[in-house]
Amino acid sequence: RIFVDRTQDNDSVIEKLLTAYVDNNIDQYPISRAYAAGLHSFLERPGLASLAVKGQITGPISFGLSVPDTNGRAIIYDDIFSDLAAKMLRLRAAWQEKRLREISERTIIFVDEPYMASFGSAFVPLTKERVTNLLAEVLGGLSGLKGVHCCGNTDWPVLLETGIDIISFDTYNYARSFTLYPAAVKKFLDRQGAIAWGIVPNTEEALAGETVASLKDRLEEAMAPFTRHGIRFEQLVKHGLLTPSCTLGVMTSVDSAARALELLAELSSRLRKQYL
Repeated sequence: RIFVDRTQDNDSVIEKLLTAYVDNNIDQYPISRAYAAGLHSFLERPGLASLAVKGQITGPISFGLSVPDTNGRAIIYDDIFSDLAAKMLRLRAAWQEKRLREISERTIIFVDEPYMASFGSAFVPLTKERVTNLLAEVLGGLSGLKGVHCCGNTDWPVLLETGIDIISFDTYNYARSFTLYPAAVKKFLDRQGAIAWGIVPNTEEALAGETVASLKDRLEEAMAPFTRHGIRFEQLVKHGLLTPSCTLGVMTSVDSAARALELLAELSSRLRKQYL
């Protein structure tokens, strides 16, 4: 487990990080092969070319809540260490964006925030201002498209108001929670934001019971409530992306992951033909 050792003198480590941050020296904080073997394998594949390419990094809220100090206290509750963590993640996100630009000039970097599902509870006493400031720090180092992914219920306006370009959520399991905030969603779409609808399930059991037609019905059902609050269905489609509900890494077989992507591509094609 990663942790902050308060028994050591960390001044030299902190000084190195702050110097790299001030100089925007992102090469000082690459994402290592040991930490992200798949990313490096992807970057080394010959002949890659794409209209766009997406990367992802752990967000400052989830990182800060999952990394403790030697006293067992999450570092997000320490103003100094949580700020340092956000600066480190900013450099690593920018490094990833730089590398992905070798494949395509159009980059999308998602900040992954599963722990935002606990925001607002008595167990995570964080203010909205603290959350938005930490996210702004990480996202501020990126020049391409920026997104946030949360795979559970959360206070969606907090994320929608952070200046991101894309909001990504588990539509398959949590569509209803997202419909509780039509005003915030409309404001987000009106400023050209995009919604990544995670409509294809990422478990074998759920996937086995779905078809393109059933997923299309489920997606349209998730979108329908917004049309009753002044959001045009056409706007939802045009400003929409389709994704799996969350990572496919939890699947037990390559065939299942491939099936999820096949359903995703077929669903996208059907919606484009019907609505665009």
